[in-house]
Amino acid sequence: MSVPRAATPGPGGGAVEHESVRGRGLELELGSSTQTSHRLLAYSDALLSIIATVMILPVAHTKIHPDQKLGESVQQLLLAKIAVYLMTFLIVTVAWAAHVRLFQVIELIDDVLALLNLACMMIITFLPYTFSLMASFPEVPFGIFLFSACAVVIGLIQAVIVVYGFYHPHLLNQQIQVSENQNFYKHHILKIILRGPVLCFLAAIFSFFFIPLSYVLLGLVIVFPHLTRFITRCKTKIVGQRDEEEEHHSLETFTFYLSEPLSKERVEAFSDGVYAIVATLLILDICEDNVPDPREVEEKFHGSLLEALSEYGPNYLAYFGSFVTIGLLWFVHHSLFLYVTKATRLMGLLNILSLAFIGGLPLAYQLTSEFAEKSHNEIEAIQVSCVITFFASIFQFAIWTTALLHERETLHPFARYGGKEHAFMFAKLALYPCVSLGAFFLTCLLSEFSTPIFHLMQIIIPFAFLALRIFVRISLTVIKFVMSLSRPKVVLLEEEEACLSPTETLS
Repeated sequence: MSVPRAATPGPGGGAVEHESVRGRGLELELGSSTQTSHRLLAYSDALLSIIATVMILPVAHTKIHPDQKLGESVQQLLLAKIAVYLMTFLIVTVAWAAHVRLFQVIELIDDVLALLNLACMMIITFLPYTFSLMASFPEVPFGIFLFSACAVVIGLIQAVIVVYGFYHPHLLNQQIQVSENQNFYKHHILKIILRGPVLCFLAAIFSFFFIPLSYVLLGLVIVFPHLTRFITRCKTKIVGQRDEEEEHHSLETFTFYLSEPLSKERVEAFSDGVYAIVATLLILDICEDNVPDPREVEEKFHGSLLEALSEYGPNYLAYFGSFVTIGLLWFVHHSLFLYVTKATRLMGLLNILSLAFIGGLPLAYQLTSEFAEKSHNEIEAIQVSCVITFFASIFQFAIWTTALLHERETLHPFARYGGKEHAFMFAKLALYPCVSLGAFFLTCLLSEFSTPIFHLMQIIIPFAFLALRIFVRISLTVIKFVMSLSRPKVVLLEEEEACLSPTETLS
């Protein structure tokens, strides 16, 4: 689909043009019932990121008996909840992606669209409660039915937004307004939006007959867009090239195909919301669980609040360590998207998978704070934290690797192969996967020192980030120096061979 080029402002004309556009937008909002959608999208992204993140709370707050080993509790209590959490987190992100695509088609809003979007957000805010029912009662059909019913209602409201938008064409994308295929656009975007709710509707029905099939159908909501793309690609290779008319239609439609770009700004806004909420959830746990009872302070500690708080030392240490981890992972994410010029669908999927594990960091905090003083559980708790951190960071590295495959379209020249920031970005993105993986294996080999190893990892990483650019520069200087030593020898041999006659060279 061809994208109209933006006019290039002349010297000193950029600010004037920006002000004129801003003025026209303000005049549009004040002089009519039509408004730009920027603030509505920011509100929706913030709310969706909060809802996706708080799904971890029923998992993180799973009550584990002090005498129960962590390995058994993971198998009996946490494993099913973690699986349901990942599935529901990804389903919420599918709803967010549908919202992104929807408001690529509809660029302006009025009061009716704003209220319809609020109704959609209201149903989305109810999803964490339905997830709590699913996680607590995985074999009871009502929790799955309620979650699926909410997903169906969300899809229906989004479908109403599409129909309303196409009934008032002045709200649509400018390119669609002038297109002769508006009906084609409408049916196509409706098909994309409604296929998830159809699967959820089937999951709601089968929840009363065969619960495992309901979970399979909910899982299909996540993989269906990519599965249909894969089937279409295979069919094209087997049958042959599509005709020109079909190819023309496929190029001008808004789809969920992996090669199409997402809005980079909305990807960043949603990601920032997840990081912010995860960091906030940590202090909520501190406020809730680590404030001593006044009567206990008087009776047990003779009124000494400082002595009473000293018992929560491991909890505070786990909080600061977890916050540093979240903050540094956000810093890496920010540095990565600073050089990303376009986010493809595959990059968006990898980003969502990374955010799913970022959302699991409150669980890592709960485990390291509750089991820090229990020798028979500390190894498993630390290893779970290392695994969550590893997957959260390795998917960030995968985003960058995927961007390098199409670097001319997706990356700034500085971050491409040979760019001056390429080596530094490689080191920055590889630091957390390497350190968390190393800490995991060290706790396996040196189980007696698992706690010091874990705390040492949390202390070293911030300083490693500070010294990383210096380390990269030194490493590159050493590599260039070694190459320069070997290069004169090669040049000298070539000159000697050039001076020899052909017969001497052959001998």
